[in-house]
Amino acid sequence: MIFPKELSWLSFNERVLQEAADPRNPIVERIRFMGIFSNNQDEFFKVRVANLRRQSLLEERRGDPLETRKLLNKIQSKVRRLSIEFDEIYEDIQAELRKRKIFFLKESELTEKQSAWLKHRFRNKILRHIVPILLNEKRPLQDSLESEISYLIVQLKKGAELNYAVIDVPERLPRFVNVPPDRGTARNYFMMMDEVIRHCLDDIFGGFFDYDSLDAWSMKFSRDSRYVLGEDHEQSLIKKMSEGMKQRMNGEPVRLTYDRTMPLAIRTMLREQLGFEDVDTVIPGGRYRAFRDFIDFPNPIGPHLEFRKLPAITSHRFADTLNVFEAIDGGDILLHYPYHRFSHFTEFVRQAAFDPSVTAIQLNIYRIAANSRVAESLIDAARNGKFISVNIELTARFDEQQNLSITEKFVEAGIRVTFGIPSLKVHSKLCVVSREVQGKERLYAVIGSGNFNEKTAQLYTDTALLTSHQAICKEARSVFTFIDQSYRQPKLKHLMVSPMNTRVGISMRIRREMENVAQGGTGLIRAKMNNLDDDKLIADLCEASQAGVKIELMVRGMCTLKPGVPGVSTNIRIISIIDRYLEHSRILHFHNGGDSEVFISSADWMTRNLDDRVEVTAPIYDEKLKHQLLSILDLQFKDNYKARIINANQNNKYVPRGNRRSVRSQQAVYSLIKEFEEKTN
Repeated sequence: MIFPKELSWLSFNERVLQEAADPRNPIVERIRFMGIFSNNQDEFFKVRVANLRRQSLLEERRGDPLETRKLLNKIQSKVRRLSIEFDEIYEDIQAELRKRKIFFLKESELTEKQSAWLKHRFRNKILRHIVPILLNEKRPLQDSLESEISYLIVQLKKGAELNYAVIDVPERLPRFVNVPPDRGTARNYFMMMDEVIRHCLDDIFGGFFDYDSLDAWSMKFSRDSRYVLGEDHEQSLIKKMSEGMKQRMNGEPVRLTYDRTMPLAIRTMLREQLGFEDVDTVIPGGRYRAFRDFIDFPNPIGPHLEFRKLPAITSHRFADTLNVFEAIDGGDILLHYPYHRFSHFTEFVRQAAFDPSVTAIQLNIYRIAANSRVAESLIDAARNGKFISVNIELTARFDEQQNLSITEKFVEAGIRVTFGIPSLKVHSKLCVVSREVQGKERLYAVIGSGNFNEKTAQLYTDTALLTSHQAICKEARSVFTFIDQSYRQPKLKHLMVSPMNTRVGISMRIRREMENVAQGGTGLIRAKMNNLDDDKLIADLCEASQAGVKIELMVRGMCTLKPGVPGVSTNIRIISIIDRYLEHSRILHFHNGGDSEVFISSADWMTRNLDDRVEVTAPIYDEKLKHQLLSILDLQFKDNYKARIINANQNNKYVPRGNRRSVRSQQAVYSLIKEFEEKTN
């Protein structure tokens, strides 16, 4: 009934790799999908594999059955297969790029004129950023290298004597160097920074070392990203965070990838000096190791090599009113990013910052964009004398430094900053504004599935409810009180809030669908989420399936439920959609005997989201908005262009089109929302 979650996560990333292989995608987008795949793999090893590695070593010391070791072996096997597929897809993409006169040059392919141009550029723009690390017995290699940085291992040979150095490929420099064509041809030549450094090794070492030859091979390794905050109550949280991130810098290595042409003696030296054990993953590959850089691959030709731009849609409700509060007073509003303009939300915060009727703004921050307009408006609001309270989740993985920096800015501006509950991550997406209208307090709330982040709002599909429903707004405000004073649990009639009543609320609704079937009615559950791994909910869903409830799930990423198992999960269908936008919204639909209940949520159906985080699930009461969300679910479950079937083996087969018309749901959802705005305008 349960599929291993780490293997399921790899199946998700395999779907990303399928997008890189898909010739229906524009060629520049295909190469960017390779960057996304690579970046995902990096995080997978730093987090999930690192955790399994710790478990495996603990089992070994205790003499327990080595179940985790077996799982790690399966992971390594899958990773190696994906690595081979990755290299094959990369070769295919390069061939397609060459057809479009885009070339990745290797050192051996440079003309004399291009070589001279590169040498000049290297000496004047690049050399100042490079300081080789000489390998010797005094300084262990593990202390010299950082996780996820692309390195070149350089071999200096003089007769029979061999010496070694390490060069990091500078992160601050552009990863792709646009090399001028030799004879004014209409070709676009790129050289990766690794290759540029290889070509100019003599400029680095000449004059300092005596050698007959220089050779270099690429490598990269990953460290365990976990850190422990400790229990010293006298130490400030920010100081603990800083020390914790230092722990991450020195975490145990968990993966090594290297140029497969690297000599065995160097590979052996790397394994020994970096402390790799048999439980760790060591993967050979091509000359280039930092493929995540391809996320930002520049398009040198024109827009036809990328996805066609979809202009952001303006909500007619905001366009037709004097201010955002008047718009929300006219009835609940749903915004769907990136289809709608995210500027509707930034305008909500901007207007609240100077509206004389606004007395207070409360907001949760999990991940926030650099140079955030939301943050600037909150600072402006504080300067205008309004009470501003922001809860910042300092332990949002890999965003800790960004969140520490914004904390300092907020504190300097006089904003009240809280850091949540020590035992719970605050993952909810909440903003509550208090206004004084005709001598009475009136609340406005934004409850969403995604972060208040201008950058990700262009890349992730998310849904936000903007409401002045006073009962909902008061419950949303009570969540902030709970975060600040966790001993005061809110009374909840409308919202489901983790860890208090989300699990109970979902399980109750699953049971209700079973009862409806038992009474001769219809039982239907449809849900869209990022991940599903909670064993108790999975057991509930399987029991509902056996009772005759029809269950349709859309799970973008990790899914441990095995659908379609005879007698267990026969009535459960699961799909996953990977396309130009990252599916991030969470939508729940319970048929409820024909009186459908529809929710949006910040929570996945994962144990951590139900029990170990503060999450908010909000009901949609407006019938038009409810219909809109159900229509979106209809389109996504009809997708036969980018949808894959999640079956018991998770082998990522595409949903067959058959003789039906093609439905690419993200494009169809954009058209649906655009039509909705035009009809109601």
